Amino acid sequence: MKRVDFLVIGGGIAGLSAAIRLAAAGSVLLVSKDALAESNTAYAQGGIAVAMGGDEDVALHLEDTLAAGDGLVNRSAAAILVEQGPQRVQELLAWGTAFDREAGKLMLTREGAHSLPRILHANGDATGREIALSLLRHVREIPTIELLEWTTGVELLTIGDRVTGATLLDGDETLQTVLAGSTLLASGGAGQVYSDTTNPAVATGDGIAMAYRAGAEVSDMEFYQFHPTAFAMDGAPRFLMSEALRGEGAFLLNAKGERFMQHYHPLLELAPRDVVARAITREGLDGTVYLDMRHSTKDLKARFPGISAFLSRYDLELGRDLIPVRPAAHYLMGGVRTDVHGRTSLAGLYAAGEVACTGVHGANRLASNSLLEGLVFGALAADAMIHERRGSQQRSALEPESSPEGKIDVGDAYIAAWITELRNLMWLDAGLLRDAAGLRRAGEGLAALALRMPEALTRPAIEARNLHTVATVIVVSALAREESRGAHYRNDFPQRDLIAYHSVMQRGHLRSIALDSDLTLTAI
Repeated sequence: MKRVDFLVIGGGIAGLSAAIRLAAAGSVLLVSKDALAESNTAYAQGGIAVAMGGDEDVALHLEDTLAAGDGLVNRSAAAILVEQGPQRVQELLAWGTAFDREAGKLMLTREGAHSLPRILHANGDATGREIALSLLRHVREIPTIELLEWTTGVELLTIGDRVTGATLLDGDETLQTVLAGSTLLASGGAGQVYSDTTNPAVATGDGIAMAYRAGAEVSDMEFYQFHPTAFAMDGAPRFLMSEALRGEGAFLLNAKGERFMQHYHPLLELAPRDVVARAITREGLDGTVYLDMRHSTKDLKARFPGISAFLSRYDLELGRDLIPVRPAAHYLMGGVRTDVHGRTSLAGLYAAGEVACTGVHGANRLASNSLLEGLVFGALAADAMIHERRGSQQRSALEPESSPEGKIDVGDAYIAAWITELRNLMWLDAGLLRDAAGLRRAGEGLAALALRMPEALTRPAIEARNLHTVATVIVVSALAREESRGAHYRNDFPQRDLIAYHSVMQRGHLRSIALDSDLTLTAI
């Protein structure tokens, strides 16, 4: 058993940046399910959106964020994001993050639904990895931060409505109990709930599932963003073809070799992601859709070295060949419901980054706002955790009465097949285009899968249970929202409701709250 002041679950941009701040106020244990460099942060290609051009740029960034969110953005959260973003990015620069420069000046590019270029990038198309590695270098220099890799969160520990830590499964499949003054979930998203995803294998919704089972509120889980352009070749992974490609002028062509986005949105290829994804899906009914950069005069290998290296494995080249693409699950706008300081509905539990839902993205995230979200709200959550510790006496955490035990001894092959069935079910019936019949089929399929749930105390079995929890909440929320808004599109309800609302689910009960309702959660 271990006792720490602060437990951070997740080693992406939100967890690492929060740990740096927390270390000044107490002992920190930062837990990563894989190697610390393996996170959704590290796979973010395009860049980080930040308004470095002054007040006008900040105002435009806010308006772009509101527009992309399709009427469901929490304006106060979005204002905090864009206003505090420049300061947080300056901290990244001070910590050694090497963004691309030209003649000494930071280079900026433009992506979909942005009104002007404001995207910082690093090593062309490896921005997330550069940020993650620079933060990790800084974290490793701080003696009050203990790093625990290859360790999976199993369950949150609670006393009443207060979270007091978590049980963890380390790389040797040994259970550990960690008692903490406060716990931060920074465990990322849940892309692995779908068969086609740009997310790494670690993105199995662990933090959301643990919080939900502990009794925390989750919100807006029906809003899953599908990136329009993932590589689409049989037998190849759904590698992300960054939105920055379209920002640098790439066209979308249908199977006839014709551009088609003029039929869907005035911003053409730079329309919001949900619009582009649905357009590609519809055009793809008649054959393959392609990204076309053959008209570009830029040095594309230098601008997109990672993407170029990947494509070379399939004898393809930007600027020479048409690149086959189709949508894939990319980013969850919903998550554990928090206020702008990361507080959840459970005392002692905080969340930041993709695992959390402040309402900052509304129904559809603006391109490259995700890294900024983790950076800004990770810092705010850390400040709130420090404030809570200073403002209260140190609580003595009770030991859990029992530890979880595996019930069924199942092999990895069984678990892998079970997960594959769940992911295929979600893709077919709860994916990009939805209707009541499909969502009900998904619910029935999930109920059947629950009857043969793998319950061994292993990482694959834990991930299977977490994926099932997340999938169930997505399906219930999507079936209840009888409108089309942002990333949630219902074929049977194609219109948007006049009244915007957030969905909130807790212990199997779903309710809606008005968009303009007070999202501030009580500080305990």
